[in-house]
Amino acid sequence: MNAVKPASLLLLCACLVPGLGRAQQTYTASAEILAQQVDRIYTRGMDYLARTQQTSGDWPDESFQNSAAITGLAVISLLAHGDDPNNGPYSTAIHRGLDYLIKQQNTGNGFIGTTMYNHGFATLALAESYGAVNDARLGPALQRAVKLILTSQEMNSFKAWRYSAESRDADTTVSGAQMVALLAARNAGVPVPESSIQDGLRFYYSCQTPDGGIGYTSAGGPNATRTAIGCLVMCLSKQKNTSQFRAAFDFLKNAGDDGSYPAYSRYYESQAFFQGSPEQWDRWNHNNINVLRASQTTEGSWEGQMGATFNTAASLLSLALNYRFLPIYER
Repeated sequence: MNAVKPASLLLLCACLVPGLGRAQQTYTASAEILAQQVDRIYTRGMDYLARTQQTSGDWPDESFQNSAAITGLAVISLLAHGDDPNNGPYSTAIHRGLDYLIKQQNTGNGFIGTTMYNHGFATLALAESYGAVNDARLGPALQRAVKLILTSQEMNSFKAWRYSAESRDADTTVSGAQMVALLAARNAGVPVPESSIQDGLRFYYSCQTPDGGIGYTSAGGPNATRTAIGCLVMCLSKQKNTSQFRAAFDFLKNAGDDGSYPAYSRYYESQAFFQGSPEQWDRWNHNNINVLRASQTTEGSWEGQMGATFNTAASLLSLALNYRFLPIYER
């Protein structure tokens, strides 16, 4: 899978320049400059991740509770650029990261890491790598990870997820990681019952407020991040034509920034806007490029809560729709 960068990125960036045709006028000066800016930002971020990764496959600034999740996001951000994951410039980092995740998996029950946050993002990394990365362990590891998510859902009274695989309560953020992982695994060919997806969707609908926003554990206190997660889950589940999605997307368009975890918010908002509306995403993406260009450190990272690895991976993934190489990033 070799990167097709300048054509694919120029085609996408042409859509961001006011006054340009959406598919016809691809090679223009403005679009080329924007494409170069995106790729420069992205490459510097990947170089930072590859340079700071430990030989064990994780990163030194990760906490014990979050290492599998952050490693998973970092691997996905390296895959998303479209370089050959087996022989390309970031192949060593990708293989090391996946090796770390597979070794973290409990071979008995399939659980990866210490929380369902860990497990969900690690499973997503396995799903996006399966079929692209040459590692015979990926398929069995992905199947075990999916089984754990489905078993956890079956035992949950809300038919959703929270921090522990045995949790009986649920929240929309942990559930979002599991739902996206399940949908990515299904795209990769792993059987996922439609009933499981529908059960998860019903939990999101139960957390939707009258103004369309998505709450945390119930229909109250909605914010942009949780609403973006809900919008993404609905889009990936083919629910864009529902009244629930339309209300949530209207809320998201007017919600503004949460401020608490900006990189985490950008990660989900980018996908929600991309899946929800090409026009809305064009505007959001152009602003995001400017924000990330201005805030990237001289080392190529982004700083913030949860450490440089998480913030760098999440920030890169908010830009990754400019490449659209990952299966989960297809409309």
